[in-house]
Amino acid sequence: MGFRDDFVWGAATSSYQIEGAVREDGKGEHIWDVFTKEPGHVYGDHTGETACDHYHRFREDVKIMKEMGLKAYRFSIDWSRVLPEGSGRVNEKGIAFYNALIDELLANGIEPYVTLYHWELPYELYKKGGWMNRDIAEWFGGYAKLVAERFSDRVKYFFTLNEPQCFVGLGFLSGVHAPGVKAPLRDTFEMAHNAMRAHGRAVQMLRQYAKQPLVIGYAPTASVAYPDSDKTEDIEAARQLFFEIPEDVRNWTWNVAWWSDPVLLGHYPEEGLMRFAPYLPKITDEDMKLISEPIDIYGQNIYNGRSVRMGADGKPEFVKRWEGFPRTAIDWPVTPEVLYWGPKFLYERYQRPIYITENGISCHDVISLDGKVHDPNRIDFLARYLHELKRAAGEVDVRGYFQWSLMDNFEWASGYSERFGLVYVDYPTQKRIFKDSAYWYRDVIKNNGANI
Repeated sequence: MGFRDDFVWGAATSSYQIEGAVREDGKGEHIWDVFTKEPGHVYGDHTGETACDHYHRFREDVKIMKEMGLKAYRFSIDWSRVLPEGSGRVNEKGIAFYNALIDELLANGIEPYVTLYHWELPYELYKKGGWMNRDIAEWFGGYAKLVAERFSDRVKYFFTLNEPQCFVGLGFLSGVHAPGVKAPLRDTFEMAHNAMRAHGRAVQMLRQYAKQPLVIGYAPTASVAYPDSDKTEDIEAARQLFFEIPEDVRNWTWNVAWWSDPVLLGHYPEEGLMRFAPYLPKITDEDMKLISEPIDIYGQNIYNGRSVRMGADGKPEFVKRWEGFPRTAIDWPVTPEVLYWGPKFLYERYQRPIYITENGISCHDVISLDGKVHDPNRIDFLARYLHELKRAAGEVDVRGYFQWSLMDNFEWASGYSERFGLVYVDYPTQKRIFKDSAYWYRDVIKNNGANI
């Protein structure tokens, strides 16, 4: 058993992280454009003003994808590039850029997978309350309508929101990400609920205005709880912790169930409704019907997790990591088991085909004296993780994998200090160099993972 014959091998990026051209061709401002102008928010006061200059170099980048053998490319549309104020006036030059990118991908045999929202909230909508404003469901729906009208004749696959856990939690709870706000807890629950409503409205509008039958999904994230052993009780302990609601409300966004149960099961988890009761907005039956608008596929961004066992008291507990536990350059733990247990637990609960919409590693990559970029740590990481995903694909419906990231890019609050790419970007020259892992991944794709 292994990967299905039509398994989708891809790589992913997001618009602000690679495009640059933030003031060109009528693009409006979004919250990251504003956030990065203020000193102290981002490592080295880096910005995405140029990033990988993908806006001007996308044809070169698509050639790279083709050379790598990618079957699919997941990218996001910058809401403010096509609708500078977030609604109303359409920026035709922004539309033309994405049309050209989509056409270039298809001409090179690469399937486009479009993410509607990867954190680029138009600043004009932010000034109107952004996610705090219930009208954002209609604003986002209008944006989805435009995307469907202009791109769905050639794009079949769409994801609505990327990692709401992060854009609410890091953007408005901890304030680490744009717009850098530390909001009251009550406000963050309002934002989360409106984000879920916006997701549902986007699904409706994509289907209503589609030029062909679409495959629509959603791409949240979370840390995976995986069992410390194959004992039945440890597996059950991991399953429980994976879907539990955090006890610490100050870190409430980092979980699976609050964000995925409403979309796929039609209700918020009871545990959360009780624990978070003092902070919740009014939640209506009409809201829940909108939020649970049927979707076709389930995307999950998975990087790492925690080992879990059933404690002597009959309650699940995390297993302490040993001294020297393997970690990546960004200091995230290396836990390959998450790509087996994550898809397995998610499919059991939600019964939707699974796509791993992000997975990858930051390494201390350099151009060596031979002019090449040797990244054995990334190859080892991907081999271990994909081995576990292959196990999962033999047991549940796993349909695709998008490596994060196609190329090194602006890594949010970390700026350019972290390199996640399969392709090295020399930022002063914008030269692209295949890392050893890119050639390795090309062979994986060619053999459909048979060599893992």
